[in-house]
Amino acid sequence: MNILHLDTNHSLLINQLNDLGFTNHEDYKSSKEVVEAIIHKYDGIILRSRFTIDKQFLDAAKKLKFIGRVGAGLENIDCDYAAQKGIYLIAAPEGNRNAVGEHALGMLLSLFNKLIKADAEVRAGKWLREENRGIELDGRTVGLIGYGNMGKSFAKKLRGFDVEVLCYDIKDNVGDANAKQVSLTEFQEKVDVLSLHTPQTPLTLNMINAAFINQFKKPFWFINTARGKSVVTTDLVSALKSGKILGAGLDVLEYEKASFENLFSSEMPEAFKYLIQAENVLLSPHVAGWTIESKERLAQTIVDKIKAKFC
Repeated sequence: MNILHLDTNHSLLINQLNDLGFTNHEDYKSSKEVVEAIIHKYDGIILRSRFTIDKQFLDAAKKLKFIGRVGAGLENIDCDYAAQKGIYLIAAPEGNRNAVGEHALGMLLSLFNKLIKADAEVRAGKWLREENRGIELDGRTVGLIGYGNMGKSFAKKLRGFDVEVLCYDIKDNVGDANAKQVSLTEFQEKVDVLSLHTPQTPLTLNMINAAFINQFKKPFWFINTARGKSVVTTDLVSALKSGKILGAGLDVLEYEKASFENLFSSEMPEAFKYLIQAENVLLSPHVAGWTIESKERLAQTIVDKIKAKFC
């Protein structure tokens, strides 16, 4: 079987696939149109998020048996059409779930303890102790929307704290010893911290909007290590200004390109101008699952799944 690699990944990916007898080709620079013209030669594709795999591309891929995405989600692939064509889809959420859980916890603790603000002030020669008095996580209720690989990882990290952890998910019976599954109504009545762990789907697009935010009984802290387009940024900013949202840790943004490799290329949106100035907002460039260890685990997960299916 011939496999085309469209993004660079950990070297073990190609090395182990070579050892299993696959023929590997690498093309990390050609345009989608160029790749589409040669894709009929290949049995498999491995990529991250370089471009969208749509119907036209899939129709050109006459021999394609599988698509492996070295990441957690498959939103850059027309999954329904691929399934109709009998193409096996492989994702690797197991590979970076630990990294995402640690990143979410790090963001939350940094916000609670004003670490970014305090660090900048000390570097500027300011020694403002009272102004940087933090708050503690113990005694609070943390709510997770989405309780799959990423939500479960974050809940596991919270076991060392004296907190109540709730989860809300469209699937039934996903709760476990680390998080109690509750109705959305109970969830919105109790949580002090909301952490988002959902994939990008039609149901989650623009899910965190003004109407949704205002249904929460208490002001809350917000962490998003999932997908930026699940949040209406202008509504988030309004909630930050009003105090309905006490602070936000955002690893992902509504403005990201579909490839996740760049931010916006046009004029900076007004809502983003607010976020980059706000002392109670912490930003990172979609790196929650982007650790040295996860790079290796993601690649190994893809190899293992290809091996299990085709060897």
